[in-house]
Amino acid sequence: MSTPSEQTQRQADEQRYPGLSAITSERRQLLNLAYRLLGSLADAEDVVQETYTRWYAMSQAEQEAIESPGAWLSKVASRICLNLLGSARARREAYVGAWIPEPLPDPAEWIAGAAGGAGVDPADRITLDESVTMAFLVVFESMTPAERVAFVLHDVFRYPFAEVAEIVGRSPAACRQLASSARRRITAARAEASPNAARQASVVRRFKAAWETQDIEALIGLLDPGATAISDGGGRAIAHLLPIEGAEQIAHLYLTIARLAPPRTILERTVNGLPGLAIESGGRIETVFSFNVADDDRITHIWAVRNPDKLRPWGPS
Repeated sequence: MSTPSEQTQRQADEQRYPGLSAITSERRQLLNLAYRLLGSLADAEDVVQETYTRWYAMSQAEQEAIESPGAWLSKVASRICLNLLGSARARREAYVGAWIPEPLPDPAEWIAGAAGGAGVDPADRITLDESVTMAFLVVFESMTPAERVAFVLHDVFRYPFAEVAEIVGRSPAACRQLASSARRRITAARAEASPNAARQASVVRRFKAAWETQDIEALIGLLDPGATAISDGGGRAIAHLLPIEGAEQIAHLYLTIARLAPPRTILERTVNGLPGLAIESGGRIETVFSFNVADDDRITHIWAVRNPDKLRPWGPS
């Protein structure tokens, strides 16, 4: 939340720079756009900062010549994201273990970095909808940068293909094909998932109970026989470097964790808009779990993020 001094400074800046509020009001849109394109809150924040830096680097005459500042900001942010996506694959190759998009809590639970801190400004919160579920973000990771940008801009943010083409640097027809290719992947992901919050909450709650009571049969019964569990420690926390596949293997792994781990609390939390779990230990959240639940109410994927750099918005219970 903004402090009184920050509000006073904003008022002073508005008097000095007429129209400033109209520019800063675009921040949430830019952050939502960048997070969906990059799957990283930290990178999205950097993109927004760089976008505003480029705006303020222009003269007042140059700024006034721009007919739609909001459109200009979105275009610049999208281009920065496109460039970052182009280099992301090389960075991911150097990443220790699997890379999972950064999980986000429910907006009401989002904290400002330090434990016990006040909630962040609403402009810094991501709108949680189907396009940011972990299952969809993982599918986005399988797309080419151009596919991802074309799909997110057109299908999520409703940009016309003529504008998408200016950002991607291809023809509108080519961008239409890119979005269509991406859409097929998303359709396939929808066919596997059952993003019904109430149903998923029931499955996740039963998984939590079976885990806490170390009921191996119940755990296996909740998992699809071909389920996959992936964890992301990024070299900053202990995590399995390779995916664990199969219901029995995953169940045994999680029971081993339950037996060997120090005292901790398993919490039911909203993760990217859907029911998930978080482990609290020593007053901090150390792991966040996302789930993909199929139509038969079995878990097909578990994503466990343990890298502390990706858990900044998460607070204790």
